[in-house]
Amino acid sequence: MASNSPFPSQFSSKSTPIATKSLFPLLPIDAKTTSQLPSKPSINPTPMASKTTLPSLPNKQETPSQFPSKPNKESTQLTSEKPSKITDQYLLHLCRNGRLKKAVTAIDLLAESGSKVRPKTYISLLQSCIDLDSIDDARKLHARIDSVLTNASVETKLVSMYAKCGSLKEARLVFNEMRERNLFAWSAMVGAYAREQRWEEVVELFAWMMVEGVVPDEFLMPKILQASASLGDVKTGELMHSVVIRGGMDQFIYVNNAILAMYAKCGKLDSAKRVFEKMLMRDGVTWNSMISAHCQCGENEEAMKLFNHMQVEGIEPGLITWNILIASYNQSGNCDLAMELMKKMESVGIAPDVFTWTSMISGFAQNHRRSQALDLFREMWFTGVKPNGVTIASALSACASLKTFKKGVEIHSVAVKMGYENGILVGNSLIDMYAKCGKLEDAQRIFNKIFERDVFTWNSMIGAYVQAGYYGKAHELFERMQSSGIQRNVVTWNVMISAYMQNGDEDQAMELFRKMEMEGIERSTASWNSLIAGSLQNGHENKALQIFRQMQSVSMRPNSVTILSVLPACANLLAAMKVKEIHGFVLHNGLNLEVSILNLLVDTYSKSGDIGSAQSVFNVVTSKDLVSWNSLLSGYALHGQSQMVIELFDVMKRVGVKPNHKTITYMISAYGLIGMVNEGKKLFSSITEEYQIPPSLEHYAAMVGLLGRTGRLEEVTDFIETMPVEPDYAVWDALLTACRINGNISLATFAAENLMKLEPGNSIIHRLLLQIYALSGRYEDVSRMSKHMNRNRNSNLPGCTWTEVKNTVYAFSTGDLSMPDSTVIYAWLDSMEEEMKVRAKDFPDIQLYFEEEDEEEIVGIHSEKLAIAFNLIGTPAFQSMRIIKNLRMCTSCHRIAKFISGITGREIFLKDSKCLHHFKNGQCSCKDYW
Repeated sequence: MASNSPFPSQFSSKSTPIATKSLFPLLPIDAKTTSQLPSKPSINPTPMASKTTLPSLPNKQETPSQFPSKPNKESTQLTSEKPSKITDQYLLHLCRNGRLKKAVTAIDLLAESGSKVRPKTYISLLQSCIDLDSIDDARKLHARIDSVLTNASVETKLVSMYAKCGSLKEARLVFNEMRERNLFAWSAMVGAYAREQRWEEVVELFAWMMVEGVVPDEFLMPKILQASASLGDVKTGELMHSVVIRGGMDQFIYVNNAILAMYAKCGKLDSAKRVFEKMLMRDGVTWNSMISAHCQCGENEEAMKLFNHMQVEGIEPGLITWNILIASYNQSGNCDLAMELMKKMESVGIAPDVFTWTSMISGFAQNHRRSQALDLFREMWFTGVKPNGVTIASALSACASLKTFKKGVEIHSVAVKMGYENGILVGNSLIDMYAKCGKLEDAQRIFNKIFERDVFTWNSMIGAYVQAGYYGKAHELFERMQSSGIQRNVVTWNVMISAYMQNGDEDQAMELFRKMEMEGIERSTASWNSLIAGSLQNGHENKALQIFRQMQSVSMRPNSVTILSVLPACANLLAAMKVKEIHGFVLHNGLNLEVSILNLLVDTYSKSGDIGSAQSVFNVVTSKDLVSWNSLLSGYALHGQSQMVIELFDVMKRVGVKPNHKTITYMISAYGLIGMVNEGKKLFSSITEEYQIPPSLEHYAAMVGLLGRTGRLEEVTDFIETMPVEPDYAVWDALLTACRINGNISLATFAAENLMKLEPGNSIIHRLLLQIYALSGRYEDVSRMSKHMNRNRNSNLPGCTWTEVKNTVYAFSTGDLSMPDSTVIYAWLDSMEEEMKVRAKDFPDIQLYFEEEDEEEIVGIHSEKLAIAFNLIGTPAFQSMRIIKNLRMCTSCHRIAKFISGITGREIFLKDSKCLHHFKNGQCSCKDYW
């Protein structure tokens, strides 16, 4: 570019990826097509080909090497001609006959004689280059510009010629060096960039030409307005609008249509309406722009009114009008109405084109109606409409979501037949389809065949390896991507962060997270979500909450996925305040309209010990689904409020919500808790016939608990023996609990031995079985197991308890003497023990004592007693206690917790490894069965 130009000589073009969804037909695959489909894997992808660079502007005098080494007949003949015989008419004759090489030689002869070519003749020669699409001859003519009587028209034609022959770079170089740029020159350059859809350059040229005092005319202005619309640059569009009005160009309907379309695409519906109302003349383009403006703003009903009104004014909707409405209804999720519109369009004699079908297919696919989308694809094919790349990519996306490999291969055959297989859009969709169908080798083969890969190609392949669990291969591609010249985007980094989290390598995931900022990649909400979800998945709830708080501290706004990821980290008694904090964030940011978030809030409030808040959130869910009901049912079941479970179940059935297997499990447990054995047995026997739910192992375990609570051990034994499936851990554990409560030592031995078979490395089962053998007098087995446990020193799990006092979490371990106020706590516990002995008659005894933790005489005071005493000393009398224990409470601790709740009036929520205990007024929600 000339040094006096305020604009750069080259503009960077930006391309926007097209997001697609799904489609497909059942088509035969011939041998030719099959041979082109992926079969065997290729280990290493082919390297990316380097892009060719545009040729630079030629020198004004070409070197002799650019001409043939041996003169041909025509050149010899021309050389023998006298320059005086080479006239403009002769050059035009050569031009009309497409003999440009001979014309170039003739110009050289003229130059030797000192003659010049007239501008009109030279322009005709340049036009021939355009007509013949001969950029090489064009460059040779340009190199002989010194032989021409040049003027502004010649320079303008040079710009136009290079642009139309596909060399924008050379067109721009000529344009920059022009001595005088008139409106025609500007129009040629703007038109060239517009044809290439390089809208930023068009807008910059508009600004430059205004600085130079050149005003666009009514023919150029629509192109500049189109650029502003495509960029969403409403400020520049408004400036153009004012230029149109000042220049009197608003009398032209096509200029007004361009203004209207600009406001519509920029989302300025009110401005578009004002332009529309002032227009004295309206054509189909006008109405289409206005209908499109309303559709873009989600006002489909208003768009339909305009659609009807245009017909009243005598303008019949064309295919484009119908397609605008059909696409809008599909995008808004109203696919059925879109289908009605397409049928109505056909009834008035307008056949759907590929855009219509693609809109319908992608609309159904995006709204989770993928099978119907594939049916539409087949129908489109049979009607004779050939799919384009977007249609095929959408079809493949549907196959990927449905994991229908056979249909995906058939779609692939269509892509091969139509020449779309190696295109980026279809290629990326093929990689995704094969990866999701578990065909990683075929996905790799497609990746290798794509010559010009983009960031989506690499991301799809990396994601495929992550999905298959090949994290090392994914990392290898991640590194290769950078060296290939393709810039890794935030999605690439997020995929790798998620991969390391899934692999349990949190340190490497955090390292990548830190590197993102160093490499100039702005972290997205999804980046933080990957860390939160990964931490929770790896059992690090506190770390997940820390990341969530850090995310907020850097002003990164969490979304619904963040909330759904972080709430499970709060599903414990010590996180009640955190749940309220997150709930407040949900309300403040308008996320309380999402049913999935409200359902999870119900569940999390329940598990954090706040069933009242769970009920309150449930009440505000306007569109309750099965998950909503199950979340509250499980909450009341967890809190031992069986009557509420039963009442909710009745209401649920009355409003027409069909229960699933989880609902039935909650109901059986609720019946067992209040001794409604017959009702529980009736429900279990009817679930297949009444609810079409086959009994699961969860149901069998719940039935063992139901019968065990009422002491029907013989019936429990018969029930287990007649089970059509092998009992799992939960079934035998439920039987062991029943034996413990009801004092059946032989059956307890049978249950514990079966548990040992299922989990031979479980130290807790070892401990329980050792105690059961001792109670039953099997001392040889006691000796054998004791030796085994001594060899495995880590088999004795220490009892640990956590509680929160004044926003600080305190940890206690059994027999701990180093805790704060230990002297006072131990003295207080001694006094409670003495007082409880006096009232021992108030507490029913449990028949068998086999516990998960050693007796206090051996290891010292159990940790939950210490936590209870610490709460009594350090918290107000009105505040409930919230305690978590890693093992099941022993009988002694359960007794004293009930006793303390009775004499102090304090509520105690204690979650052990078996259930949630809610001690209140000397009673426990578990009804002494845990």
